[in-house]
Amino acid sequence: MNLEELPGADLILPGIDDLHNGETNTVASLLVAIAATRLTEVGLDIPKDRLAPEPELTLYARLLHERSDAYSYYNALLSRLNSFCNALEFSYKYGASNNPNTPGQN
Repeated sequence: MNLEELPGADLILPGIDDLHNGETNTVASLLVAIAATRLTEVGLDIPKDRLAPEPELTLYARLLHERSDAYSYYNALLSRLNSFCNALEFSYKYGASNNPNTPGQN
């Protein structure tokens, strides 16, 4: 499965890269931190030692300083994150057993 095809991948995949590069306070890396447990359970490599504490609060506070529509944008970001996680979990559980490129498959 190509992770880039999943809904929300344009935010989540750069967030994983940000964390690997030590950037822990980007919108994308904070989204990954919010869902780190879900993402690691399906085999994605998330550097847990680089996750921001209280990523939900950190993300919302950041958006408050950057946008006038922080609340609705925050909810939209969480919806995209959830869509990515749901699609990835669905693929992992139901459709990926024969695909060697699927996260978590060895």
